[in-house]
Amino acid sequence: MNGWENFLIAEVGASATLAGLIFVGVSINLNRILSIAALPNRALQALLFLVAILIVSSLLLVPGQSIRIAGAEIVGVAFALWAISTAMDIVAVRRTETQYRHFVKSNLAVNQLVVLPYLISGVVVLARGAAGLYWLVPAVLLSFIKAIADAWVLLIEINR
Repeated sequence: MNGWENFLIAEVGASATLAGLIFVGVSINLNRILSIAALPNRALQALLFLVAILIVSSLLLVPGQSIRIAGAEIVGVAFALWAISTAMDIVAVRRTETQYRHFVKSNLAVNQLVVLPYLISGVVVLARGAAGLYWLVPAVLLSFIKAIADAWVLLIEINR
């Protein structure tokens, strides 16, 4: 995994910083967020996507591990992220009033697309080696975009 260290270190720092900012932002609008059924899960999902970056990047920075272990770690994080976010989305769909469910279902679809590159990365790393790490780039970028978009909803759109 030579050459990936700088990328991974940058992602650890950026994801940890943004996760902290989301905690602060959620605390500002906490009462409003709690008053809308789907929003607490959305806040947690924003944090989950950032924590996924943090965990994957941290695990891949462990020295001396084989590429197969790295692939298994990526697949494990991808599966956990998928299972948690999908379960939360299903609960949100069930709790949301019928006329607003299309928003929650759209969010579910986007979440699936964000998780997919993690899974592809892990599978390709297991099957073909370090070349699969290139799939982490879209995984990380999509995670950042999704988390920032969710933070925008939680901080700005909620007050419109």
